[in-house]
Amino acid sequence: MAFENNVDVEHPVHDVRTAAIKNFEEKGFPSKKEEAWKYTSLNSLQKIDFSIFPKEENTLEYKDVKRYFIHEIDSYKIVFIDGIYSSYLSETTHDGVDICLMSSALTKPMYKQIIDVYFNKIASKDESLTSLNTAFSREGAYIYIPKNKMPKKPIEILHFSTGNEASLMLQPRNLVVVEENAEVQIIERHQSLTKNEVLTNAVTEIYAAKSAIVDFYKIQNDAATASLIDNTYIDQKDKSVVKVHTFSFGGKLTRNNLNFYQNGEYIDSTMKGVTILGEKQHVDHHTLVHHIEPNCESHQDYKGIYGDSSTGVFNGKIIVDKLAQKTNAFQQNNNILISDKASINTKPQLEIFADDVKCSHGCTIGQLDEEAMFYLRSRGIPEKEARALLMYAFANNVLSSVRIPELKARINKLIAKKLGVNLGFDL
Repeated sequence: MAFENNVDVEHPVHDVRTAAIKNFEEKGFPSKKEEAWKYTSLNSLQKIDFSIFPKEENTLEYKDVKRYFIHEIDSYKIVFIDGIYSSYLSETTHDGVDICLMSSALTKPMYKQIIDVYFNKIASKDESLTSLNTAFSREGAYIYIPKNKMPKKPIEILHFSTGNEASLMLQPRNLVVVEENAEVQIIERHQSLTKNEVLTNAVTEIYAAKSAIVDFYKIQNDAATASLIDNTYIDQKDKSVVKVHTFSFGGKLTRNNLNFYQNGEYIDSTMKGVTILGEKQHVDHHTLVHHIEPNCESHQDYKGIYGDSSTGVFNGKIIVDKLAQKTNAFQQNNNILISDKASINTKPQLEIFADDVKCSHGCTIGQLDEEAMFYLRSRGIPEKEARALLMYAFANNVLSSVRIPELKARINKLIAKKLGVNLGFDL
């Protein structure tokens, strides 16, 4: 009834939404009985009575949320408050590129050709939570970069929840289309400003045409009552380069489903992540790279630092089809446990059907190097700072490929704060 009462039956994608809600009703929420969700339970979230459609709008002042923007740089901004677009906090453009709202793209005739070709085409029909998003999503970011174009500045997508509802479920939907030889940089953040329960079920579709370049940065440092399920699907064509960096520091439960499909030759796909958890936080990185054609590369490098009673999951799969000869695929997951109660479940996987490839994967789980600790302590560095320096060095190579200097500086500060130490110099 909530679906029928709150969606527009005249909407151009109503049939798509109807099929999606039927699919979700058949499948339901994923459970630990499914191999892909073996280490992550959503039972506690299913017991909460979430509001899917906010009953009233809220406004925010820039001074109240300024610290969540990368305000050291000038950027386009697409801002949502409790799932509703905030024109006051946003800066969109149609000057040679389209950086605007998903709702506009889905309803205005001028965008129909792009929507018909790209919307909901690579988002999984088998993933029930993606279907739930397809059915109920009302808003999100629409980014279209035409051939040979690059926006004048990076794009920030920010979702704020204010606590207007006792418990709120958000369903943002993003579509990013980057045409041949075009380039874009995107920073995405979900931020709760309340102690009320918030569950965000996000879906992003990214299309990178021939020789396109996409840099996507996800900052996940939310409140302890906020949970995030992030489904990202990426389709790449010949010679395109797509890099996704995921920084997971906050939130109660975070699940990142990151799926790359290489539909062309000489493609480069990069996934890097830093996870630093404490208390009872839970983060699950679930990655897929599907090598379909020859002469392509993929690189995965995820670092995790787990304290208190936190739990980490890394479940990465690389599939190399029979035709995907000369593939170079690398996957690595390294973890440090700094508490006896912390845990990590890691499962790197390779499925290789070609015979002329270079593929490797591996994982490590350990503690801080005692010899390195002794060396730093012998140089007069206090124990707490020495531990922080070692942990920073452990995660630092992930930061080396961040191409926005101001963002790299911000992430460095977040890492130092998460480690609970002032490192005494500008990283």
